[in-house]
Amino acid sequence: MTTPRRRWLPRSLLGRSLLIILIPLVLVQGVVWQVFYRSHLDILSRRLSMAVAGEIGGVVALLDRFPGAADRGWIFRGAWEQSELALRLDPPVNFAGDRRLGLVGVVERSFNIAMTERVGLPYTVEWGSDPGPVIVTVQMSDAVLRIDVPRKRLFTLPIYLFVVFLVGSAGLLGAVAVFFMRRQVRGIERLAAAAEAFGRGQDVAPLRPEGATEVRAAAIAFNAMQDRVQRFLRQRTEMLAGVSHDLRTPLTRLRLSLALLPVDPTTEADITDMTADLAEMDRMIGGYLDFVRGVGQEPREPTDMVEILSAAARQARRSGAEVEFVPSDPLVLSLRPEAMRRAITNLIDNARRHGQRIQLTATRPSAELVAVTVEDDGPGIRTDRREDVFRPFATGAHGGTGLGLTIARDIVRAHGGDISLHDSALGGLCARITLPA
Repeated sequence: MTTPRRRWLPRSLLGRSLLIILIPLVLVQGVVWQVFYRSHLDILSRRLSMAVAGEIGGVVALLDRFPGAADRGWIFRGAWEQSELALRLDPPVNFAGDRRLGLVGVVERSFNIAMTERVGLPYTVEWGSDPGPVIVTVQMSDAVLRIDVPRKRLFTLPIYLFVVFLVGSAGLLGAVAVFFMRRQVRGIERLAAAAEAFGRGQDVAPLRPEGATEVRAAAIAFNAMQDRVQRFLRQRTEMLAGVSHDLRTPLTRLRLSLALLPVDPTTEADITDMTADLAEMDRMIGGYLDFVRGVGQEPREPTDMVEILSAAARQARRSGAEVEFVPSDPLVLSLRPEAMRRAITNLIDNARRHGQRIQLTATRPSAELVAVTVEDDGPGIRTDRREDVFRPFATGAHGGTGLGLTIARDIVRAHGGDISLHDSALGGLCARITLPA
């Protein structure tokens, strides 16, 4: 069962590799943000705010001590020259408490605390936007003092620039990780596709090693394995073909000798039995050779499965079998035609040995799948023995070489499909072929 936590994890190697890279990256960015935001920025903002608020408090104290109009000039001039604070006195207004305008953040919070501690009078703050000044108004006893504070006195670096830096660096590093990981995974994807195609019996060109050292080693190993398997199959086929030829030569001589023997009532039965035995031996040798050859080197080509079934049904009817098949719309697949005809013929021959009535069907259960069934009205096979009959040389009560179903399954699996046995609606056995569309 898949746990909820694993269900949300990426299933591909690329997705999981990127997750391994990006999660620590995001965590590091989060730690950097937390450390900067909660420690460095907080401490620095508190110090800057305290300095500005202290200067504003000093100006307010001087104006209270020297309220004359003649003294305001040197007080305003000193504030500008020493602290870059632009001062102005406006007519008194009624403040509704200590209103604070602006977004609440580290700088705003530190400045509010500093103004409360160092000034102690009702005030408002209009933060505005960069690069304009921060406007502070303080309610004095007989007037309102307006102070234009340069933004650089409170902000060391606009916070959005730091956010852009974090997000931009994370995005850049993520894009680089995606680019390089995609190149590394591409070699694995090609290896998996080649292994799948080779397992289905398709001709696969040697892989070009690429990517990391381990991926290159896997591609080289796959090429070597493919070459060894193909060489082994060729050697086995050539050896069995030679053995078949060598065995059929004496069989031909025996058959010729039997044909030349004089036939009389005392030898006719023996000659007939020996001729049948020779035919059975020849058929067995042909079956062994078919098993070894498998699908052979026949290339794939677009083939109508309905046409293959129609031809197999006609051939079986000529041999005296009762075969039912109603042709449907064409089902064109990429097949090895002769190999697939052999598989269908083997299934039909197996059904003929066990039953009297045979029914063929071809359907498309889904857009990705084609199903072919061969049903008979024979005794069927017990469920616990259905896989055993696919083993080589496993014969039933009706004899045979025991290779028909084995050859059929090998051919179908080489096409990427499979054969399974089920109960038939006719009362016997149903052999069901499934092939990728």
